[in-house]
Parts: sequence; structure tokens; C-alpha cells
Amino acid sequence: MNSDNHKLKYPIVRKVVQSTSLDVVGAVLILGVCYFRNFQGTIYLDGGLHFGVPFSELSTYVRQGAYPLGIMSMLGAVFSMLATRFVSKQKNTGNLIGIVTTVKSGANDFLFGNGSAIITYPLTFLTHSLAYKRWAEGEQIRSRDGLYYVIISMAMVIAFALVYLGAYLFGGKSEGIFLLTVAVAFGISLGATFSNAFKYQETWVSWSIYNVVQLAKNILLVNLANVVKYIFYLFNAALTLVDWTYNGDVTDARSSK
Repeated sequence: MNSDNHKLKYPIVRKVVQSTSLDVVGAVLILGVCYFRNFQGTIYLDGGLHFGVPFSELSTYVRQGAYPLGIMSMLGAVFSMLATRFVSKQKNTGNLIGIVTTVKSGANDFLFGNGSAIITYPLTFLTHSLAYKRWAEGEQIRSRDGLYYVIISMAMVIAFALVYLGAYLFGGKSEGIFLLTVAVAFGISLGATFSNAFKYQETWVSWSIYNVVQLAKNILLVNLANVVKYIFYLFNAALTLVDWTYNGDVTDARSSK
């Protein structure tokens, strides 16, 4: 592929997006953030969450039937990041990883109090599955059209409906600001995930907006660990947007040999 770099408008951008080193940086960063926030010390036992469990005592709690929610969340976060990176590289493996991690992430989110996760994550699962199928059939990068706007609009409507319905039916946290935040975040991510199935360039506009919102929120909360994480995600989304928009499909570069 390096021999085709001179045919790309921004070969350096393509090289960075395709870099394995960026995958490693992302994985180390995510694990570091989770460790800094002591996620590894969170367990689910006897129907409730327990925080701050010393790492040396985790195995004892697990033998007593505890679910190592924090550690599983950390692993899920790493694989979720890798799914994003592989999709950035236009590798369908990213969509496949997204299918698998959605199941684990949905279970973890539900245990953390998001009652609507029981109906929102199955939709995300189906959306990742659609993306995997379409990419396997040779989906090509495209610019926004009428369908794109329908996807984005319907995603937000569906997100609000499912989040509030889920909270009503299954309980969990029901504070207004919590549900609003979850609904907006889910709407943006659902729209991005669904538009990714059609390989829209603007998929990365949605992810950029999502990351900006998360970055601003964590700056206000002075959560420096998450600030660093979302700076990485924003960097990746912005870089991928440039790559998909101006460099096009990876398969095009290969077929031009």
C-alpha cells in the first residue's frame, strides 16, 4: 500500500490512520484512564455495586460469586476502542468486534444503573451486524444524501423513545438530567453507528460531535483522565474524517496497482 501513497491526496493522514502504533497508544491510554479511576476495584455482588475493592482481594470476592464488573468494563473499553480503530482503517473486523463488545457493554451498563440498556443495546447490536454485512458485501465510502439525514433524525427520535421507555419499564437511575444525557449520547452514537453501515464520510462528523460533547462535560467535571481519553477519540475521529473524505476507500488504493 505504501507504493500508492503518492496517489493519495493526504498520504501522511492515511499512514497515521492505518498505523498499528496508534492502536497501541489507544489501548495503553484507555487502560491507564481506567486504572487511574480505579475501575478495577468495582465489583457486582449480592445485587449491588461495591467500589474500591483492593486488587489483592478481588479473587477472594470472585470466589464468593462476585462479578468483576470493573475489570470487565476495562477490557470492554479497550476492545471498543480497537473496534473504532479498525473501522477507521476500513477493516470489517472493527464491525465484528463491535458486535461482540456490544453484548458485554450492554450487560455492564445495565449493572451500572442504566435500565434502558436492556432495549437500547440490542438495537446497537443489530446496527453493528448490519454494518458487518454491508461491508462484507463491498460497501464503498459515500457522501451524505437524503438517506443520511433520515438516519440521523430517526436515530435521535428512537434514542429518546427507548431510553425513557427503558427507564419506565426496567427502572435504574431516573433523574431527568441523567436520562437526557443518556438519550442524547445514545442518539448521536446510534446515528453514527447506523451511518457507518452505509460508510458515510459524515459518520466521523457525528463521532467528532459526540467526542466534543464528552470532552466538554469532563472538562467541567475536572475529570482529567477522561479528558485525555476523549482527546484521543476526537483526534482519531477528525483524522479519519479527513482520510475517508479525501483519500477514499482503501480498496481503491489497492486496486489501482
